[in-house]
Amino acid sequence: MAMDTYVLSIIWAVIIAFSIIMYVLLDGFVLGMGILFPLAPDEESRDVMMNTGAPIWDGNETWLVLAGTTLLGAFPLVYTIILPALYIGVFLMVAALIFRGVAFELRFKSHRSRKWWNLAFAGGSAVAAFAQGAVVGAYILGFETQSRTFAGGPFDWLTPFTVMTGLGMMAGLALLGATWIIMKTEGAVQEWAYRLAPKLLAGVLVVFAIVSLWTPYVDPSVWDRWFSNIGVIWILPALALLSAALLFWSVRQRRDRLPFLATLSMFIFTYLGLLVSRWPYVVPPNHTLWDAAASPSSQLFLLIGTLFVIPIILGYTAWAYWVFRGKVRPGEGYH
Repeated sequence: MAMDTYVLSIIWAVIIAFSIIMYVLLDGFVLGMGILFPLAPDEESRDVMMNTGAPIWDGNETWLVLAGTTLLGAFPLVYTIILPALYIGVFLMVAALIFRGVAFELRFKSHRSRKWWNLAFAGGSAVAAFAQGAVVGAYILGFETQSRTFAGGPFDWLTPFTVMTGLGMMAGLALLGATWIIMKTEGAVQEWAYRLAPKLLAGVLVVFAIVSLWTPYVDPSVWDRWFSNIGVIWILPALALLSAALLFWSVRQRRDRLPFLATLSMFIFTYLGLLVSRWPYVVPPNHTLWDAAASPSSQLFLLIGTLFVIPIILGYTAWAYWVFRGKVRPGEGYH
């Protein structure tokens, strides 16, 4: 293997992995708020919740677009195999995100049909979160391939294991949404989120334990990766559990920002653990980064433009969050 192919593929893996986790973290708390929408105390609380995410939700999805387009350019085999395997799941996610986005814009402009936009926001967020978790579960299970094409059926992605990972993603994003509400609101809405966060954390930890125990049975290679040579990689689940403990403590202490930051760190360490479990397979269980890579010239050409775009995205994302920093109170907000 040429050195330029090896190095470029690793660089691209880092860029795409970074884009994915940025999307999950930034859009995740908005999806989480949508999942919690039906449980909110009253309509005024829903207004406040939605106003915390209204100014920035569409910018968050830039990271999803970046990850998807660069994945196609840098690792075309991924699209050849994974997209046909996940057509239905990806379609459900995109359709749900459309419903969520339309609800953001029309809910505040409608009075007679507001309950239907509430349903669109909650349902779109829940379906999108479940679909994303199911996709993660399908990735863990791997894909049936033949001659570098997908050889399975359209519903191979939907199994008891992927249902569990889908529900786990819903619980995790709901927790992220609850801690975002804690950070961005005050009064009755914040107190409601404080009461909800420990219950959601317990659910997330239960699902995390089930998936962790289940995964070695669906893919023995993951067991080998984690247990054949116990070492430094075990720091990742340890840090995830430490983050969970910090989250529980900070909620009990009624801290504002720390619960959200602790939840972010839980997601990051869990995500890194997933990457470690599957490295270097980008289309498990058979195809590595280098099997799926485009030609070095294509990767290099795309890399030049991407390295120019990423600082711009980071810059306007940081600026948007800075402009709309602080608490959101009833009667105030983007709309």
